[in-house]
Amino acid sequence: MADEPIDPSDIGETDAPPVEEAPYKIIFEANKCIAAGKCAEVSANWEMDLSAGLAQPRTYFFGEEDLDHNVRAAEVCPAKKDRGVIHVVDRRTNEEIAPDPEGDGTLSVDW
Repeated sequence: MADEPIDPSDIGETDAPPVEEAPYKIIFEANKCIAAGKCAEVSANWEMDLSAGLAQPRTYFFGEEDLDHNVRAAEVCPAKKDRGVIHVVDRRTNEEIAPDPEGDGTLSVDW
């Protein structure tokens, strides 16, 4: 229904690869990106689009081999007063792995 709030953990799932192949995903609040470029400094998955003035991931869904650097990108993002706009989510549990400012796995997406 149009009146129901969007559940951020549902974003992108329609066209997503199977969870078994890519158990992690990124939810990116691009509208709040401040183009600091910290994510691109620490993660091969992130690049700066200088024409748009935004960071952007090369992929939104990934496996264990790419988890560490994407978590690091989420943790170093200074946007939203260091709460970040890059969210790494475990698709199996819908818990936020990073930045997880509340420390309880709840999604810190600010929509």
